Amino acid sequence: MHPPKQHPIIHFFFSWYINRLIRSDFKRFDFDRVEVDPNRAILLLANHFSWWDGFLLFQLNRLLFKKRFHIMVTEENYRQVWFLKYLGAFSVKKKSRSILETLNYAGSLLNDPRNLVVIFPQGKLYSSHADDIIFEKGLMNIINSSQKNFQYLFAAILIDYFEHRKPSVKCSLQTWEGAEFTSLQLIKSEYNKHYDASKKRQNQLSV
Repeated sequence: MHPPKQHPIIHFFFSWYINRLIRSDFKRFDFDRVEVDPNRAILLLANHFSWWDGFLLFQLNRLLFKKRFHIMVTEENYRQVWFLKYLGAFSVKKKSRSILETLNYAGSLLNDPRNLVVIFPQGKLYSSHADDIIFEKGLMNIINSSQKNFQYLFAAILIDYFEHRKPSVKCSLQTWEGAEFTSLQLIKSEYNKHYDASKKRQNQLSV
């Protein structure tokens, strides 16, 4: 496992750079205003369909939650995109002995109310047209490695162009309270209800 690294200057620069990129490449970046408990960490679960996803959620946290951002990425991305480690990225290498260490580390982050942890439960990129968001089993290792005093946040990222050259992004958000012995199947079911509802609202939009 490779943990995040601290460098205030690099973090500041790429925060500015990501903000500039999103403003340049998208017509709009909209998100729901949701209330979260400031005394609990956030476990943010999101669909994963593009290179942009982590940067969009980084921007969301910068604008809305202002917590310490953490995101699980593949070891390949951690090594190839060198600055990710300075933005809160930590790596997971599937089918390796270190995967349990990484999942335990992610769970420990949820014990600090200053943290926000992004997990893409699909584990890899899927089409934005996916009807159902699958959940890999590792999510339960993360949850069970924590003190279970965090807040769940569901994010459905959807993109449309309509008549514009640049796409608009909508990040639909919903908080959810899980029971102490929440199952993977229940989390998946509740997330997909939010995902389906978000798509239906998006389909009702018109220019």
